[in-house]
Amino acid sequence: MSDDRPLVDVVCAIVQKPNGEFLLAQRPAGKVYAGYWEFPGGKVDRGETLVDATARELNEELGIEVQTSYPWLTRNFSYPHANVRLHFRRVVHWRNEPRGRENQAFAWQSISNINVAPLLPANGPILAALALPTIYGITHAEDIGETAMLDNVRRALTGGLRLIQVREKNWPRERLISFARQVIALARSFEAKVLLNGDWELAREAGADGVHLSSSALMNSTARPACDLCGASCHNELELAKAAELNLDFVLLGPVLPTPSHPDSEILGWQKFNDLVTNYWLPIYAIGGLTVGHQESAWQNGAHGIAMLRNAWLA
Repeated sequence: MSDDRPLVDVVCAIVQKPNGEFLLAQRPAGKVYAGYWEFPGGKVDRGETLVDATARELNEELGIEVQTSYPWLTRNFSYPHANVRLHFRRVVHWRNEPRGRENQAFAWQSISNINVAPLLPANGPILAALALPTIYGITHAEDIGETAMLDNVRRALTGGLRLIQVREKNWPRERLISFARQVIALARSFEAKVLLNGDWELAREAGADGVHLSSSALMNSTARPACDLCGASCHNELELAKAAELNLDFVLLGPVLPTPSHPDSEILGWQKFNDLVTNYWLPIYAIGGLTVGHQESAWQNGAHGIAMLRNAWLA
């Protein structure tokens, strides 16, 4: 059922330490959903930017002075008391230790150990998105050989990579499955996730954690694959809308910059990327000609992280 009530813009801050811990606050007595836990924030005032609203709300609620915040996800949610557009922003640099200026409780939490309850209903998908690593490595064994690629995978996992896509699109089925199983075996030791670029049946046979859909496979899909983790490659607004319709876990969007793997593709650039990402609710990885050094630019333009083919495996 559609909600005809006007949208109320609300900022929600993901205040996050370098170790991944994030801050949840309990709604104080007298407010709607009193006692529920949420990401701190509040209503955007008329004429106020999202950056300013985030800084103001965190200062009013927790005494935090925000130094840096990044746009992240936007989600519409219909509560009994209001129809809201939630602008989630990641806050990674701030001054002062938080304190409950409204006498509310707060707690540092981690994805693997959330020990406060109940949470506001809108926050379930946000926690799932937070669990995604910010770097997505994509294999290219067809270019450098299986042995070299497996060495690169092992080295990258040791260095902290936790999300991998096996993408060898021109290989016969048995060779692809065999290679994918070797990558998966390495990843298991590090509790990393592996997706296979193809269809879910192939990914399941290989033992992958999920499937990554090409843009053409995405547009031909009528339902989300029956797997725990599903991503897709997108290049335009139509494909992004399809991924959202299927309720996928994340998307890749690009190419942002020129890339040797797709020399004839239309280049988005950061401004076009930002335009497409604004008010989108699935986590997005920027891709195309990027290095780890582009992570800051990706965050500034609303990306969850970056995906890389060759540069993901550099020491």
